[in-house]
Amino acid sequence: MRFEVSQVLDAMERRLSTDPALAAAVLDVAEMMYCADLDGGAGRPANLLRLGLVIDALARQVGEEQVLAYCVVDKSLLSNQDLTSNERMVMRRWADDGLVEVVPGAAPRVTEVSELAGLPVISRVLPATWAPLPGTGGAVLNPRNTIPHGPSQVGQRMMNRWWKCPDPECGGFGPMRRASGQPVPRLRAAQPSCPRHEAPLKDAGPRPPQQVLAVRVDGVIRTRFVVNAAAPLVVGRAPENGLVLGHWLNEDALAQVSRSHLSLSLGPQGITVTDQSMNGTTVRLGGAADGELALSKGAHRLLGPSDVIELHPGVEIGRLGALSSTRPVDAASVVGEAPTMIFRSS
Repeated sequence: MRFEVSQVLDAMERRLSTDPALAAAVLDVAEMMYCADLDGGAGRPANLLRLGLVIDALARQVGEEQVLAYCVVDKSLLSNQDLTSNERMVMRRWADDGLVEVVPGAAPRVTEVSELAGLPVISRVLPATWAPLPGTGGAVLNPRNTIPHGPSQVGQRMMNRWWKCPDPECGGFGPMRRASGQPVPRLRAAQPSCPRHEAPLKDAGPRPPQQVLAVRVDGVIRTRFVVNAAAPLVVGRAPENGLVLGHWLNEDALAQVSRSHLSLSLGPQGITVTDQSMNGTTVRLGGAADGELALSKGAHRLLGPSDVIELHPGVEIGRLGALSSTRPVDAASVVGEAPTMIFRSS
């Protein structure tokens, strides 16, 4: 049983991020853990696995197979006796790795992240975009308010900078986070501060501009990713350093999509796609409404707002909004392998 719970927690770990560019929503972990009705109400008062049920519901709601959630953990949970020692240890590890935030007072922080970064909120008690409710086959997200339109001006200014925490081991604002994005700083008297260590952050310089794109394979958004101005991003079947698509491709696509199929670079005018493949790349202009452009090896094209890049039929890249799932997400649940008895164990 312990091994099975660990497997589920590992699956959940891959759906956590404090990078607001990649997360699809922000939530208070404590609130989710105490929603006992999500698993029938027969288990412990608090259960970390209920977070997995909510992440599953988020994936179905937004139509993204590998959806990421921005999770805020109230510091009191780390000593909460309603939880197992393993759950408390796992949350500490997630915080040390920069995957979740541990803060004193999670609910106000959830609201702050939403306002600064423009992320939807999942909650029953806070003003929220969606409320988690029990449903057939798992949790569902009940719409409450509209999705935020984007980050605030203050939030955007802060997210355009790199920040450094005085604690060199900080998982959110330490050196190891520089390549993968940073959380939203907490504002204390208009001063950007570390949410976990409650210390003023040092401005470490401008962050490269970035844009978020998504991968759609066989009609389902598999993941979202960031292209930034610091360096081109290589995409293909299995690039040495870049975005790997191979695990989503069928046999025919594996044979046609090159190991390093194309590169994406962000400049002052926008994203440029450059073909590096053996079989070429198609850019569907305006998503197909305005025709198609075939790129051969070495050819490049500035990506329009609604353009869709096709590496192979059914293997596509585009901006979120211009690209969405055309069929329900059918990915395995992050708690799909958890036996019912896990939720009912003491």
